[in-house]
Amino acid sequence: MNELLDVSANASHFPSDAPASGNCTDDRSPLKRHYLPVIYSLIFLVAFPGNVVAISTYICRRRPWRPSAILLLNLACADLLYLASLPFLIHYYARDEDWVFGELMCKLVRFGFHFHLYSSILFLTCFSIFRYFVIIHPMSCLAIHRTTRWAVGACVAVWLVSLVAVVPMTFLITATTTTTTTGTNRLACLDLSSSDNVPTIKWYNLLLTAVTFCFPLVTVTLCYTTIIHALAQGPRTRGCLKQKARRLAVLLLLVFYVCFLPFHILRVVRIESRLLSMGCTVERQIHEAYIISRPLAALNTFGNLLLYVVVVGDSFQQSICSTVRWRTRGDLEQAKDSSSNNP
Repeated sequence: MNELLDVSANASHFPSDAPASGNCTDDRSPLKRHYLPVIYSLIFLVAFPGNVVAISTYICRRRPWRPSAILLLNLACADLLYLASLPFLIHYYARDEDWVFGELMCKLVRFGFHFHLYSSILFLTCFSIFRYFVIIHPMSCLAIHRTTRWAVGACVAVWLVSLVAVVPMTFLITATTTTTTTGTNRLACLDLSSSDNVPTIKWYNLLLTAVTFCFPLVTVTLCYTTIIHALAQGPRTRGCLKQKARRLAVLLLLVFYVCFLPFHILRVVRIESRLLSMGCTVERQIHEAYIISRPLAALNTFGNLLLYVVVVGDSFQQSICSTVRWRTRGDLEQAKDSSSNNP
């Protein structure tokens, strides 16, 4: 009997792979502390000024307004607001998940991050539908191409749908206070997949993913596979225009399948792993894979910059150069006037 007691006592010293009470990924991950701040910082430093230049160019130099320009301007605005939430998250993860901006700001930043992410997805979907009609049914969409009314209506609809889809997240995202070993309190600003009330989050996430990602993914895939197939069949356009249309199709398909798809799949798996009975090792591996996928969703802003500068055409690059020359000339004239006033 004493031998059995000794064996059971020794067994208690071995680490258990069973899930602990609650969430066995509650411990702060080094991957979050080292990986997320670096990648988010790189994305912010490149994409934020790039989108500022894009918006300035569209507003100052792009005339006349066409439906594609209106969609891309709203896309750039969505990306810019999306990127504006990154400095808060960079600060949070660099401080080992110590949120210092208060619970209300936590909900606002998480809301803004997802609201502008899904606005971006829906604007890209509208742009893809527009490209489909321009290339596949060019004669029937001449009236649409010449008027901006439908583009303005589509942009309003995208903002409203994104708002309605993401508003419930403000009630589901939680900020929890924990006490460290030194006795100090820390506020953790949890993302959707790590928040409390997991059963409700599961069904909300499935609905959110279906409406704001799966449906756009299918739509974009059908649009661009049809476009690629049509361009391969015959000389519908000149060679350079056909090549540009193919590049655009490949670019946007890469954005959806490389940036958005892994993030949404792993978020679903991550939430499911919190509900199922599985070992902590497996759950941690799923959580780490989900952490790696999160910056991928932000990388779509790089693809959108390529959409503005490289694929849309030389006119956008010429507009940027004209804007820079116009501002440089204005600065030189101002400097000349100031020097003449001060002999």
